[in-house]
Amino acid sequence: MAASCTFVSYELRTTDVDAAEAFYTALLGWEARREGAARVFWAGSRRVGELMALPERARAQGAPAHWLGHIGVEDVEASARRFVALGAQRLGPVPQPAPGAHVVLLKDPQGAVVALCSGRGDANPGAIAWHELHTTDREHAWACYAELFGWQAAGALELGAEVGTYQLFTWGGARQNVGGMANTARLPSIHTHWLFYLPVKDLDATLPVLRSLGGKLVNGPMRVPSGDRVAQCEDPQGAAFALYQGASDALPAAPSAPR
Repeated sequence: MAASCTFVSYELRTTDVDAAEAFYTALLGWEARREGAARVFWAGSRRVGELMALPERARAQGAPAHWLGHIGVEDVEASARRFVALGAQRLGPVPQPAPGAHVVLLKDPQGAVVALCSGRGDANPGAIAWHELHTTDREHAWACYAELFGWQAAGALELGAEVGTYQLFTWGGARQNVGGMANTARLPSIHTHWLFYLPVKDLDATLPVLRSLGGKLVNGPMRVPSGDRVAQCEDPQGAAFALYQGASDALPAAPSAPR
């Protein structure tokens, strides 16, 4: 694609909608607004995405609660076909969020689940601080996402023999790096998935709140090469996410010991 496509929405699929709403609104100060039949998380003026029950079909297949990123594209079906041709697997059927909208759910060639949706552009910069792909074949994964969505490489970090190269990337319109990917899913207990970093002003003050609300600290907190501080977590229903506190005048960078 000539123009860059970005993540435009982040959907929480959970086993307890009410409890998840209470957790994220208390932890982060988000608001959960009713928009028709949907519940939608807002971070101030920034729309994060929908909060919904994990579909029964997904539960039956063993899927845990999870955050699902939606990448906005001009032609959903054409993009899905190209993704499948590169080794992705189409999942579904997927309930469509609104009349005229179109969403297709896929596993990328290494097994990380992602959605393609109608719509282009990053309408809410800052709602998510960092996008991290844990995969088993970083080179192939990067080639697929870069070819399909026009993402640009933005250097790399070497994280040692166990993890290897952490590929940084950006996309059109971003003024800084927006994410990274590495072969961390080759490590024990880590599965292929997209992990999204949620911004907080004070990580040290947020972590006790996380625990008091029933969340789990999985890894960290740690300071990354940029000076930013991060921690990988799970919510009370088991959905993985990370917390991110930016350093003044610093760009996001990769965790030195990813989840």
